Amino acid sequence: MEAIVCVKRVPSTTTRVQVGGDGKSLDPSGVESILNPYDEFAVEQALRQKEAAGAGSVTAICFGDGASQKELRTVLAMGADAALLLSNEAAPNADGATTARVLADAIRGRSFDLLFFGKQAVDRDQHGVGPMVATLLGVPCISEVVTFALSDGKIVCEREVEGGRETVEAPLPCAVTCHKGLNEPRYASLKGIMAAKKKPLEVQEVAVESMAVEVLEMVLPPARPAGRIVGEGAAAVPELVDALKNEAKVL
Repeated sequence: MEAIVCVKRVPSTTTRVQVGGDGKSLDPSGVESILNPYDEFAVEQALRQKEAAGAGSVTAICFGDGASQKELRTVLAMGADAALLLSNEAAPNADGATTARVLADAIRGRSFDLLFFGKQAVDRDQHGVGPMVATLLGVPCISEVVTFALSDGKIVCEREVEGGRETVEAPLPCAVTCHKGLNEPRYASLKGIMAAKKKPLEVQEVAVESMAVEVLEMVLPPARPAGRIVGEGAAAVPELVDALKNEAKVL
């Protein structure tokens, strides 16, 4: 079982971010970066499929800057066999289409049965990289997967849709984007962390001639207005209803 899992370095969701001096990107100072949380489900599923098959390999690929080696080492410590960093300092600000093109170019020609992605990166929430890579490579893609089963050279997955779940079947090779609830990602053990230091991590410089999408300006959302107490007891009801109707406009 040969699996490739694509991962990304993202700011932690608990980090308070600031816009950088260029007005088009985040200020990296003081920002904690982590492995994209949805990618953890993708890594875990790739490792489980390799373990179930009893043979094969899991290769992690990341389009990122030099600092992304830390997240790739995390994936190696979880159990992946090898990692490839497609290095470009502009990668953290790349749009989904550009990222998909770079990843597809690196994967094209490689042998794989399964191609795993997180359903989205939590920094840009675009949802599109996995399906775009699959389209560029000419393989089927099942997105938003919450259950996964493999047998007889095909996969059967359940994916979340509005109001329910949809069962989808596809032949191998196939791409899958993984949703929360698919599995419980493992922690890297001390043994895994030590072993990761000896596993191959290739760094390949890639050129990006132009981005598909240009960021013109990045601004933080406006601060929320302070709350207020409209009164006490039953006497506050008319003013509260008026505020909800005319100010909040939720009635």
